[in-house]
Amino acid sequence: MPFIKVEKYLADLGFTISFKNKKEGFFVVESDTEGIRNLIIGVTPPLLIFEQYLFSIQQDSLEIFKALLLKNRDIIHGGFALTEDGKHVIFRYTLQAHNLDQNEFDAAINSLSLLLSEYYEQIIQFSKK
Repeated sequence: MPFIKVEKYLADLGFTISFKNKKEGFFVVESDTEGIRNLIIGVTPPLLIFEQYLFSIQQDSLEIFKALLLKNRDIIHGGFALTEDGKHVIFRYTLQAHNLDQNEFDAAINSLSLLLSEYYEQIIQFSKK
C-alpha cells in the first residue's frame, strides 16, 4: 500500500518517474522545476527513504565535512550524509511509511529543493575539490 501511495504523491507533485520497481520497493524520480534529478525513494515499510546524490569526495577534507555539518543544522528535514564507502555526499531523509500523508511527503521534497536552490554554489565548489 505505501508504494501506491508514494506513486500517487509523486504524480500529484508532477514528478517524472524514470524508473520504478515495486518488488524491490523503490522509485527513481526527477523534476525539472525542483531541480531534482535521479532522486531515489525507497519504500521499505516501516520506512520511506529519500536519497539524492550530490557530489563525490575527491579526498577527505575537514573544510568540506565541517561546512556540511554546519549546514545540516539549517536543513529543516533531512541532511547530508556520506555513502558507506565515504566517497559520495548525498542528501538523505527518512519518514515513517505507515502514517505517511501528502504534507509530510511534500515537506521532504521541498526540503531537498530548498537545499539545492540555496546551497548549489557551495555544492559545486565542493565537487571540484
